[in-house]
Amino acid sequence: MVKPVFYILLKYIRTMKKNATIFILALVVAISSCQKTGVVAKKTTYELVGEAKVVPGNYGDVVKETAVVTTATLVQKVEASGTFTGKVSGKIKEVCTNKGCWFAMELPNGSSMRVTFKDYGFFIPTNSQGFPITIEGVATLSETDVETLRHYAEDQGKSKEEVAAITSPKKEITFEASGALIKAKS
Repeated sequence: MVKPVFYILLKYIRTMKKNATIFILALVVAISSCQKTGVVAKKTTYELVGEAKVVPGNYGDVVKETAVVTTATLVQKVEASGTFTGKVSGKIKEVCTNKGCWFAMELPNGSSMRVTFKDYGFFIPTNSQGFPITIEGVATLSETDVETLRHYAEDQGKSKEEVAAITSPKKEITFEASGALIKAKS
């Protein structure tokens, strides 16, 4: 009688070992499937505020130089449809002197396009004026209110008189960039 109880107990222990092994394997598979795959996010390593010792580089999302349009093509598309999504290359005309949270790019008609960064997620070096740049994002034809224009003028270091002289909104092309590739000066 003791012998059958022993065999039943032994069979139960073996079954538990198999179940434990299966459970552990399932747990390993579940955990490994939650791990990051080899796909790396398209964010760059340039996280800075202020001047940079080396300005050229990728800021924000990685920008590849494919399907890039000129500022003339950008203006044409925005004027035709009110918006443009894609990449454009140009030159940095001026930069926010506080922390590089926006910059201006010269347009073919002599005006400037203000470029801000999506979700205030990255900045460019405050000493990047004059560098060639390719940006990716969305351009829109918009009207900038007086308060915002005054804020931008303060960021540029304009005098109180120059800031106070801004009294009317400005219709302009603005660009919200998700990424920027600053190239070396040639």
